[in-house]
Amino acid sequence: MTQPTPASTSDAREAPIRVLLADDQALLRSAFRVLVDSEPDMEVVGEAADGAQAVELARATGADVVLMDIRMPGTDGLAATRMISADPELAAVRVVMLTTFEVDEYVVQSLRAGASGFLGKGAEPDELLNAIRIAAAGEALLSPAATKGLIATFLAQGGSSQEGPDSAEYAERLAALTGREREVLVQVAGGHPNDRIAERLEVSPLTVKTHVNRAMAKLGARDRAQLVVIAYESGLVRPRAD
Repeated sequence: MTQPTPASTSDAREAPIRVLLADDQALLRSAFRVLVDSEPDMEVVGEAADGAQAVELARATGADVVLMDIRMPGTDGLAATRMISADPELAAVRVVMLTTFEVDEYVVQSLRAGASGFLGKGAEPDELLNAIRIAAAGEALLSPAATKGLIATFLAQGGSSQEGPDSAEYAERLAALTGREREVLVQVAGGHPNDRIAERLEVSPLTVKTHVNRAMAKLGARDRAQLVVIAYESGLVRPRAD
């Protein structure tokens, strides 16, 4: 485990995005470090070889975004993400799960665990950097269409949550939503950004953002990625067979 990088003392410019790398492959961490540190608006503040170290360093470094591998020895990425999501002191930390996309169930579990989204290890450098920036901005819009597609495929194949709320609890939560919040939730599950939803519903993007935030609060969702999972698992949105 590398030592945490001291916090930057920013002058007039904005503080860089603080990125924590969690992967058991040192060579891969080194490649990510070179890529991230080459950008003027972000910096690597620590490296972890397993999930337990990732949680420890998330606290010690004040990381904004954690690039978290799913499969690691000891405490894996899913368990570490749950620990980060459950810690009020780490509420501002966003987790981007790294996956090979080989097992759809892992992707869904990562979103249930509280990850803001996921990215393939084979993604282009620009995709990875863009994912970090989007997560750090709090939008948690990491390829929503792809998220929707994987979740839809998984659920269509009969996948079900062993950890999440049951249908009765989902029904109770959904009942708390206003009609407009339900409409917005359906659009979010469709992979549409706020601007597009605003056009479709003929409201302002700010209004859409307000509805999204209220829906997240009422449904207990950490971010938009979890809203997509809830929309499908609750039955509000049904997977379509293509």
